[in-house]
Amino acid sequence: MKNIADLLFEAKILKFVPRAGFHFLGAGRETVAEHSFSTTFIAFVMSKLQPEVDALKLISMCLIHDLAEARTGDHNYVHKRYVSVDEKQAVLDATKGIDFGDSVVDLLMEFKSQDTRESLLAHDADQLAFILDLKSISDTGHSAPDEWIPVVIKRLKTEIGRKIAAGIMKTKWDAWWMDDYKE
Repeated sequence: MKNIADLLFEAKILKFVPRAGFHFLGAGRETVAEHSFSTTFIAFVMSKLQPEVDALKLISMCLIHDLAEARTGDHNYVHKRYVSVDEKQAVLDATKGIDFGDSVVDLLMEFKSQDTRESLLAHDADQLAFILDLKSISDTGHSAPDEWIPVVIKRLKTEIGRKIAAGIMKTKWDAWWMDDYKE
């Protein structure tokens, strides 16, 4: 059980690993764990809208898609121009001695390959989580995300991802709170 406990502590550290791109926006902040929760919840919703997909695989893929960042940190697009990160090796090391370690590595590799329906949806869930952040920051008066939102929307690969993004863009970030507000 020590290897399991080590993996759990390693995954928990993602609660403290900051996402690297927010300082370029001048607003907002998020940890990798917060991002992974958003991505995974979006995948859950997508699995309900696309019942033909393997929901467990999709949700699991999103849950572990940034696990390597416990060892590597988060790298934004500028960092990636100069730093090469071996995510597969980081996850292999994190799951060494764990019976299901290969399945975690396989999920990560499938996510990165983007050649299955689940991996394409997982990719879009990852991007939709970022779109939600950008839209929220924009809706609260910051203009920097306005330049990034169209760039991130272009990254979407599935029709359902594009439909969800369109819904996000038509909805104010706090509409869920204010729609039924009464005094």
